[in-house]
Amino acid sequence: MSRRDELAERATDHALEHGLIGLSLRPLAAAMDTSDRMLIYHFGSKDELVAAVLSTSNDRSMAIISAMPPSASVAQAVIDLWDTFTAQQVQRCQRMYVEAAALGLFGREPYVSSVRDSNLVWIAAIAGHLAASGAAEQDAPRLATLVDATFNGLMLDRPLDGDAALRQVVEDLASALAR
Repeated sequence: MSRRDELAERATDHALEHGLIGLSLRPLAAAMDTSDRMLIYHFGSKDELVAAVLSTSNDRSMAIISAMPPSASVAQAVIDLWDTFTAQQVQRCQRMYVEAAALGLFGREPYVSSVRDSNLVWIAAIAGHLAASGAAEQDAPRLATLVDATFNGLMLDRPLDGDAALRQVVEDLASALAR
């Protein structure tokens, strides 16, 4: 692993714990036992560092989704994806994605480009799992987009609604997609 990759991993760990909003190079560097100059040397700019953090976080989520065995059915795939999506490791990455997406809505880079890139990979991973679980290949990307949009909406509501209510929505979505 290169020094840049090591720093990206450590910066990602920090951002997953503390968030992206308000991320400042000096406190980040201090937490990583390095200097802000060293971060700039390896990444070129704070924006490039943030892009690397977002990419690293997305890679971690994709590895977990890609490692999922096929589910017994499309309906079960939706439930299994929700269980994976809400597991601590992926959940932390998804929270950071939501922060980046919110900043991207205002046209801020590197958030716009990073979110766009991660969406393509994320939808492909979900579509791959749905197809491996019985969805028709031509329908899988469309179904993945529906699953992704629902999960992200539920994640935003999660602090407001109980997990049982959200689980029922996921089960309703699973039943609808099975039809």
